[in-house]
Formats: sequence, C-alpha cells, structure tokens
Amino acid sequence: MVPAPPSPSDSPFSEDGILACLARHFPQTHASLLLGRGDDCAVLKAGRPLCVSSDLFLEDIHFRRSYFSPEDTGHKALAVNVSDLAACGARPLGFTLCLGLPDWVDMAWLEAFFSGMAALAGQQRMALAGGDLSRCQQLHISVTVWGETAEPGGFLARGGSMPGDSLFVVGRVGLARVGLQMLETCGRDALRDWPEACAAHLRPEPQVDAGLMLARAGYNARPPALMDLSDGIIRDLPRLLGLSGELRAGAEKGRGNHGLGAAILLPQGLLHAEVLRCAREQGKNPVHEALLGGEDYALLGSCAPDMLPSLHAAIPGFCSIGTVTAGGGITCNNEPLDCLHGFDHFESGDREGIEAG
Repeated sequence: MVPAPPSPSDSPFSEDGILACLARHFPQTHASLLLGRGDDCAVLKAGRPLCVSSDLFLEDIHFRRSYFSPEDTGHKALAVNVSDLAACGARPLGFTLCLGLPDWVDMAWLEAFFSGMAALAGQQRMALAGGDLSRCQQLHISVTVWGETAEPGGFLARGGSMPGDSLFVVGRVGLARVGLQMLETCGRDALRDWPEACAAHLRPEPQVDAGLMLARAGYNARPPALMDLSDGIIRDLPRLLGLSGELRAGAEKGRGNHGLGAAILLPQGLLHAEVLRCAREQGKNPVHEALLGGEDYALLGSCAPDMLPSLHAAIPGFCSIGTVTAGGGITCNNEPLDCLHGFDHFESGDREGIEAG
C-alpha cells in the first residue's frame, strides 16, 4: 500500500518548508517581472512610473490574534498597502513580504495566512516578488507594494487642494472603528451582531478601481488631491490640506497652499446603520464617531466642483462631504471640531491598545 502524501500542514517547519508553503499559494512568474523569487533580487519590468509604499503590520499593535484569523491577518497586511496604491491612482503590480515569526507559528497557521493574502493578491493580479524570513518574539509583518500609474493619466497626490474645491470620500467612514470596538469587547462573537463593522475592520477592501478612475478624470483637468483614510477624517483631512505633516513643511518652504480649511457636511444619512446603532447605544454623536474612525481605507479627496457630476455617476460609493475653504479652521455641520483629536501612533495614551487609525 502506497502511503498518502503528507498534507501541507504536516510539512516540516523550516525555511525550506515555509518557502514551499509560500510557493503553493503564489505564482513564481508574472507579466511585470523579468526575474521573480529565488534569486538575490527580483527584476521588475517597468514601462510607466511606479508608485511604491510600505507598511508594518504588528501583533498587538495593529491586530490581535484573539479575533484575527490567519486568513484575516494575511488579507489585511496586504490590503493596507494596496490602499496606498489606490490613493495614488495606481494599478497594483507586485509586492515583497518580510515575516518575523514567533515560536507559536506552525505550518497550518502559515497555510491559512498565505491563503488569505494570496486571495487578495490574485484579485488584484499582484506578484509576490520576494522578501525575507526570520525568527521574532512577536509576529512581525512588513509588506512593500508597487504599482504603475493609470493610462491615460498620472499619479495622484495629497497636495493641490484649492479654496472652493469639493471634498469627497469613496467608501464607508467610521465603520471599521465600530468593528474594532466590538471585537475588542466581544472577540469574534461580535461578528454575529456587528457583521459589516467587523468585516470592515478585519477585511478592508482597497478602493483600487475608484483610484484609477480618479486618476483618469484628472488627465485633461486639474487632478484631484487624494489620500487613503487610515487614521480617520479628523486626522487625515489636515494632511490632505497641508495643515500637518510633510505637506505643511513643504508649504513653509514655499510649496503648497497656506491657510486652507474645510467646511465638512456629513449628515447622519450618509453613515452606515451599524455606526448609527453603536453611537446610539453608547450615547455618542455618530458624526463625531465617523470623523474619528480610522482604518476604513476609504479614499478622501478634493476636486474642482465641475468634476462632481461625472465622478458621482462613474464611481460607486462616491459622496460629497463639503468644501475646501480659504480659512484655516475645520468645521463639520457648522460646528468647530477643536474638541476632537484623532489617532497618533506615538502618543502614549494611544499606544496602550490596538490602533484605531
């Protein structure tokens, strides 16, 4: 009697075993690669400008194993990077993956992790071009992605908003924050009562098609300003307008706009039912909760007002949410937002729990 071949989960846990596991999930060749995995470098076939981004995904900083399945972990580690490509109006091409693996990881966990990541990579037609493996005390995931600019069109950036421009989002805001709160409180039992909020947190869907449409819309006009919503509107809108971060530093050196503000109009009717229900049960303002919500990986942008009709018609989930102003303040529904402060990765009070942005 011929013995049955070992199942993938029975493969030896070694570097060669991990690479064999990886090879079962990710093709070796891709149209964008001249040379793929297995050599000292991958060689990219680049015809158009490339957009490149990197993100860390760290256990007990960005996720908890208690409610993230291995498939969820693989999906989200790649999705948060692909969202950056969407914000630049780029078509994803490939990525590298670096893993620091603690002692509890086994082949069964890796099979499921690679399965979740490969499903999204296949959906986006992305190649895994290489990476690195090492031991680590806690699970450490680092992904670098690249993609090419839209044709026709070019890449999009955060800068370029002007007074009178229309503000918009593509995708839900505040929903992932609700999912995080419920998963932290109830674990995976929260999936029963808060299914869409939990899905938004565990399995965000990058807005790649919308980013490409926005880039093409800017080909024969002033391009929209665009970024992804990873830390919430209250934190990310000032970055879009150049009121914080590197755009502000550039403006102080003579680049960019000075003194922009925003008048946000965000009626409760635009918010998801689970956001409204959570705020009602907690006695909170649902609009404020939506503004604070991070990790939605929606798109936040501004464009010339005459672009709105065509963008509304062409892009599912596109919503106008206000206007860029010449003043330096930000209001929402005619109220100042000075009392709201979004997530900061390095403020001591924000580092004690899982990131909300």
